[in-house]
Amino acid sequence: MLRTRKIRWLSGTMVLLAILTLLLPQALLPQAAAAQAQTSGIDAVLVADVSNSMNTSDRDKISNEAMKMFIDMLPVQGDKVGIVAYTDQVEREKAMLEIQSDADKSSLKDFIDQLGRGPYTDVSVGVAEAVNILNHGADPSHSPMIVLLADGNNDFNKTKGRTQAQSDADLTKAVKEAQDQGIPVYTIGLNADGKLNKDALADLAQQTGGKSFITDTPDDLPQILSEIFADHAKLNVVKLPSVTGNGSYQEVTVNVPNDSVLEANISIMSSKPVEVQLTDPSGQAVDLNADAAKLSTSKSYSLVKLLKPQEGDWKLRVKGAPKDSIDINLLFNYDLQLVVDPIKTKSYTKGDKVDLAAKLENGGQPLQDNDLYTDMKATLVVKDVDTGKSEEHSLKNTGSGFAGTFEVPDNHNYELVIRAEEDSFYRESAPITINASGAAGSGTQPTTSGGEQDKPFPWLPVILGVVALIVVGVGAWFLLGWLKRKNRGFVGQMVVEVRDENTGDKSYPQYKKLVSFRGRFHLHQLLQLDPELKETEKYVFTPSNGDRIIIRNTAGGTLEKSGRAVDASSGVELKNGDRLSIPLQQADKTILIEYLV
Repeated sequence: MLRTRKIRWLSGTMVLLAILTLLLPQALLPQAAAAQAQTSGIDAVLVADVSNSMNTSDRDKISNEAMKMFIDMLPVQGDKVGIVAYTDQVEREKAMLEIQSDADKSSLKDFIDQLGRGPYTDVSVGVAEAVNILNHGADPSHSPMIVLLADGNNDFNKTKGRTQAQSDADLTKAVKEAQDQGIPVYTIGLNADGKLNKDALADLAQQTGGKSFITDTPDDLPQILSEIFADHAKLNVVKLPSVTGNGSYQEVTVNVPNDSVLEANISIMSSKPVEVQLTDPSGQAVDLNADAAKLSTSKSYSLVKLLKPQEGDWKLRVKGAPKDSIDINLLFNYDLQLVVDPIKTKSYTKGDKVDLAAKLENGGQPLQDNDLYTDMKATLVVKDVDTGKSEEHSLKNTGSGFAGTFEVPDNHNYELVIRAEEDSFYRESAPITINASGAAGSGTQPTTSGGEQDKPFPWLPVILGVVALIVVGVGAWFLLGWLKRKNRGFVGQMVVEVRDENTGDKSYPQYKKLVSFRGRFHLHQLLQLDPELKETEKYVFTPSNGDRIIIRNTAGGTLEKSGRAVDASSGVELKNGDRLSIPLQQADKTILIEYLV
């Protein structure tokens, strides 16, 4: 008996050694590598109607000021911006520029200041060119968007023979391309002359998943651009008390609620220039030309950007011209995602209960600052896919996440989304599909039979196991040195889409950064552990040399690489730009993957 315990102890020790050896390289990674796992940035194309009709709709070119404020609200570096100025043709354009410094933002704003006006208008020209710019210059890991400022009316040059039908056809094509690539178009209708074609702009936004805004005065444009930025970045605009200028400094409190804030944008909108001062929570004056605090000014707005601001009450002091109305908004930027725990079974029936739990993650890791949960509320949004009806249910805030139970009301299919929200931001989870068409979920777990102690001890398997573990341990030890030299891991990202083979519909592309994975991961993890797609667990990714990746089907079988069927049982190497098509047998769906470095 003593000898048996020693052998078992030796086996367990070798297993532990092998596991620790394989996991150790991840612990040796520098913190900077983990910091690279940030949320997707924004790639935006700002599209401006610069036809002569805008001389009436926007005489003072406030639309230019609004676009400049949008640029100032973007993070200090990483995002991309392109600009299109159109009439019935593209008058001027600027290809996607990656913002790396204040100088880059200044370059974009200077370009906007140089935009002129011209005759005729064709909305399709501006939208189509914006989509084209994103096609050729967007970062696959970023979230694309188009912002269109126009009155929605076309005015064709009769000498060119252009017709409304041709314009409509070109716009339809551009919209379809935007839909396929998940590019929302936000439209801002300028209605100063009362001739706005609001239906056309609203339809354009609705078709692409954007939003439509209308204003009778250009003075509203900075506020609207602020709301568009917030909507796309899943932030809430926090409205601070308005101020009526009196020629003296007036104080407004700016509360930074927690230390998870990456950036705070304080936008100050007024018709006349203002002077701004700021003190931090300790009462120290803030240098607004420093790296951690930047002040941008224009003739219709001022914007203060704080980087990793200290938690607490900051004091903003604003001096405006007498009787000038000064509106102040606050936008926080967080690197947070809302992740739902996997549900247990695939199929349900009426009356079944689904336990749900969700939490916020930062860079792929659970949020450490639980104080952020204090004032948050979570809602479960349930969509009946069969009827199209939606309803909402409150979830419990556990202090470190959210929990609740969904009881299946009927034998239908459902889509569940959890939304968590507080004053300054909100997050939505990836949708969860509930198949409740009548087939009950098994809900069973494999069990083991008793009586094992009565059986003879299997000496041969144990001895062979010990030998095998020793081999594995020695191999792992040498592997550690090799991994440390090569610093092996994953780089780049994967663009993932799911195509329904019954309808032909494709999901929006999801951009999954791989830097947080080490050693290996399976496709099911990229699909957020969707129970419907559980069979993708058999597809395993491991790193290879030269920023390449190996995908292997552990159950054996083929997949399509760049349109050709290949045997994946022994591994298929992927390099930058390679595409995969993986058909699923159980779900009537195909997973489409593109690997980008």
